[in-house]
Amino acid sequence: MTDASSAKKYYHFVRLMGRAASHVTLECALQTHPQVALISEEVDTHSWSLHDIASRIADVVVARAEAGKNYGVVLVPEGLVEYVHDVSALIVELNELLAKDSADPHDLPAVAASLTPPSRAVFESLPAGFKTMLLEERDPHGNVQVSHIETEKLLIRLVEGELAARRASGRYAGKFAAIPHFFGYEGRCSLPTNFDASYCYALGHAAASLVGGRRTGVMATVSDLQLPAARWRVGGTPLVAMMCLERRKGAVKPVIRKALVDLNGPAFRAFAAVRRKWGLTDCFRSPGPIQFSGTQYADVATMTLGLEINDGDPVLLLAHGLTNY
Repeated sequence: MTDASSAKKYYHFVRLMGRAASHVTLECALQTHPQVALISEEVDTHSWSLHDIASRIADVVVARAEAGKNYGVVLVPEGLVEYVHDVSALIVELNELLAKDSADPHDLPAVAASLTPPSRAVFESLPAGFKTMLLEERDPHGNVQVSHIETEKLLIRLVEGELAARRASGRYAGKFAAIPHFFGYEGRCSLPTNFDASYCYALGHAAASLVGGRRTGVMATVSDLQLPAARWRVGGTPLVAMMCLERRKGAVKPVIRKALVDLNGPAFRAFAAVRRKWGLTDCFRSPGPIQFSGTQYADVATMTLGLEINDGDPVLLLAHGLTNY
């Protein structure tokens, strides 16, 4: 955010962690106010294609160029490719194909020939490097290793193509220079906040109590987080209550149901209400480093949690108030 607003000549495409859910991207958006933040669950709901996404980003770039702003920030969840309408169907077919021992992921023409016509068209339209990424060895659960897929670079390339087409037709006259970033594990390796540490201590005590009480097959939980930590409630939730059936490695298996971003929930609705303003203007917010003492922000939880369980008010470890949130 600081570089974009100071240099004022680059678009930073930042890929963040989150293979299935976009909670990290949503929280980062609420904290920093980027020009564009893609939420995988929204992409899936509206069945957006790669072209649709590139076009939406280009719309923001063009609108900002008309205001003399040829810079900005785009946040991309790393699992986005699994939700893009045309690519997600392709990935399903590739997973089924690679589950067969006879498939050779290095023989790109043979792979393309094994796909259905719609997926073959998408596969052949992708850059060679991106095809190789989609065909990399799957993780132990049979999933695409999304952290290895440079979605931010693909989006930059697609947006460049869209802007070139608009420039040729006289609909764009700005400048577009983009820099890709991937904030993977190093993006979440800082020290935990006071809230994080207290929450994990509570989970640990809950887990130890469950073991001591010979309660197995359950997940330790902490609830009533909107209250001061001394009033939190701990317990255990049966694992089977959280499970569903999904197709993995070519077979249906029981797995823990994904906790996705709720598009009708208060956190996403708060973001959706202001993202157009953020896209057209410079509303950057730089939270700065984590505070541990001496400030009212040292004991605050995430904005998402405050919106989801506390009517938008900050969630605090202690009972004191917080101003200027």
